[in-house]
Amino acid sequence: MDIRWKIRYDGQDHLTLLGEYTHMKLRAFCSIVACRLCRKLLRLLGRGGTDFPGRVALKLYPSLLAVMARGVTVILVTGTNGKTTTSRMIEQSLQDAGLSYFANRSGANLLSGVTAEFADHCTLTGRCRCDYALIESDEAALKAISRFVDAKVIVVTNVFRDQLDRYGEVTHTLENIRIGISNSPNATLCLNADDSLIASLGRESRNPVLYFGVNVPIYQSRVAEVSDAPYCIECKHEYVYDYVTYGHLGGYRCPHCGYARPTPDVAVSAVYSSDTECSKVAFTLDKKELDAVINLPGGYNIYNGCASMAAGKALGLPAELCARALASFSCGFGRMERFDIDGHALRMILIKNPAGCNQVLNFLTNTTQPLLFVACLNDRAQDGRDVSWIWDVDFERLLDLGDHLTGIYVSGVRADDLAVRFKYAGIPTEKIRVIQDYGALVDACLQQDAPVYIMPTYTAMLALREKISRTYGFKEFWE
Repeated sequence: MDIRWKIRYDGQDHLTLLGEYTHMKLRAFCSIVACRLCRKLLRLLGRGGTDFPGRVALKLYPSLLAVMARGVTVILVTGTNGKTTTSRMIEQSLQDAGLSYFANRSGANLLSGVTAEFADHCTLTGRCRCDYALIESDEAALKAISRFVDAKVIVVTNVFRDQLDRYGEVTHTLENIRIGISNSPNATLCLNADDSLIASLGRESRNPVLYFGVNVPIYQSRVAEVSDAPYCIECKHEYVYDYVTYGHLGGYRCPHCGYARPTPDVAVSAVYSSDTECSKVAFTLDKKELDAVINLPGGYNIYNGCASMAAGKALGLPAELCARALASFSCGFGRMERFDIDGHALRMILIKNPAGCNQVLNFLTNTTQPLLFVACLNDRAQDGRDVSWIWDVDFERLLDLGDHLTGIYVSGVRADDLAVRFKYAGIPTEKIRVIQDYGALVDACLQQDAPVYIMPTYTAMLALREKISRTYGFKEFWE
């Protein structure tokens, strides 16, 4: 990253400094102009233009992000699941507080995408026009992004097994996050106390730490799950749990070495209700209890809300303001996104790993309404080439819905794999229908009287969402 200039005390120090400064400004100018022109052209062609323009800019000036991020209060949000929704919740708090900010809402969370987003909010000389930057960061990209920005707050949601061909095991992902934190000595860390892996980062860091967590079970009944972290990160003995929220999250403790869940600074102390539209909870922070409504369903969104409250506390925002924001924020594209079309309700929920998919099942199987279940599985690079994770998802729980499950539609490149998985789950074959064409899939969904829940992987989500947006006039994902 180094954008500092070495001043030579040889009688020409001022000239040297001026030359290097001028050179930096010229490179920044050319890189930002190229980035913006590239993005504008791609948008005119109907493309997102979220990543490639940044790659062009970085080719011209590899340290451009460091120039643009100077003097900006940067909030980084990372983790396997929930970072997009958590970012949207934090964004609403920033907006309600009247702060000058921008966010990478399009989901471009690699170094190139973040660079492109900064370039869109800077002057041509590289000075950011906003005081705050809310940046969702890919877990693997955090170590690169953090080299170029001086983060004020880093929020880490969780770590789960995800895209093994890209990320490797959870310990590898954890190490990437650890490096990102080590690059950020001035950041306050907002860490998930209920995730034994993430909580361990606070024990070894000199950064100020705020823990967040859920003090009570979320679901009356849960799907069968394979824990991604059953053994103590300190001594490798098996954890004992006082309660489990989902996956490996909950009230863990090691009976051998004593490593245990830290007491959260921001906690969900009660879950009053959770239905298909929202959850009503109570937060405890600063020795006060605060009721809040989270305007998205699902236990995972309760965690996202808690992470957002912790970020607000780290930024010095009023807790009441952050709680109100949870009732009014808009969800990210494909994250419990709702499409109302001709009186029919379609919910799109991104899935990408066993933990996330099981949480969708926890949500659906704890409802009492009829529904159509739609799953779209691709195996492109952004999805993860290895789709064997579908066999670690407890699809058998769909049987609990009985007649409330009106049918299962499968689509995507690996639709046949999904159909086989559902057959092995015991779903009657007459309820399973393979529909490869996305247009035909949407048409079939709109013929249903029951609510439709669509669970696609990332590239399937983008393609399906594009079909819905262009046919029925919804915004593109980057808008």
